[in-house]
Amino acid sequence: MKLLITGAAGMLGTDVQAAARAAGHEVVALTRAELDITDRDTVMGAVAATQPDAIINCAAYTDVDGAESDPDAAGAVNATGPGLLAEAAAAAGLWMVHVSTDYVFDGRKTTPYLESDPTGPRSVYGSTKLLGERAVAIAHPDRHTVVRSSWLFGSSGSCFPATMLRLAAGHDTLTVVDDQRGCPTFTGHLAPALVEMAAAQSLPGVVHVAASGDCTWYEFAVEIMRATNPTVEVQPITTDQFPRPARRPAYSVLHSERPDAPALPDWRRGLDEYLAVRVAP
Repeated sequence: MKLLITGAAGMLGTDVQAAARAAGHEVVALTRAELDITDRDTVMGAVAATQPDAIINCAAYTDVDGAESDPDAAGAVNATGPGLLAEAAAAAGLWMVHVSTDYVFDGRKTTPYLESDPTGPRSVYGSTKLLGERAVAIAHPDRHTVVRSSWLFGSSGSCFPATMLRLAAGHDTLTVVDDQRGCPTFTGHLAPALVEMAAAQSLPGVVHVAASGDCTWYEFAVEIMRATNPTVEVQPITTDQFPRPARRPAYSVLHSERPDAPALPDWRRGLDEYLAVRVAP
């Protein structure tokens, strides 16, 4: 099968490329510089020229705080672009897998969010990602999978563990928010699931695919330091003590109510695999 991967140079896109090749698929990997998903003619031309069997869209505007001051840029990449890719996929009769986020929820629940739960994003980022979900569903209603995942981290880009490792190199104490809870998901685990869904072409609609288990950012940081730099003390703080431009959901743990949804390993296993790559001797 030939898979077209957009946003191929990003943290997730890099791992999706590797997973697709490992599974024996032919890969057409297009970076942001090679494919502007916000330009309709460019998108249509790329799909027509490459003639893939399925599309996996990993392109996204992921600067959650930056989106607050540049909503047009975030909306173009997170909402308009996915809609155009879905339009091109529909015209060519292709399956499309699109990656979304737990930030489409408001965080008011205290039990895991399921696919059927009402959305209510609290940030520009979350709002644009939700618009992207809807654009895909409208443009290509029968042959798409929208995959909501959570707190992505991976070895090929900027992410929370990388930030913690960098800060720990110059500080004896770190303060980390302890009142936001989610599912840290290793892109090395998510990527093969995305490839499998694109190849199977049998899981339409929205599906939640995130790491098993959940934690706060503080608990995540504690595990990172325990494994890499146990002399660094991690202290919990509240969101109010660390204000950011974008509001985050206090609780965005994802579970799936779909029996055919892929199951990923526990987030701690993902962290172990990440650290084996990032801090190998």
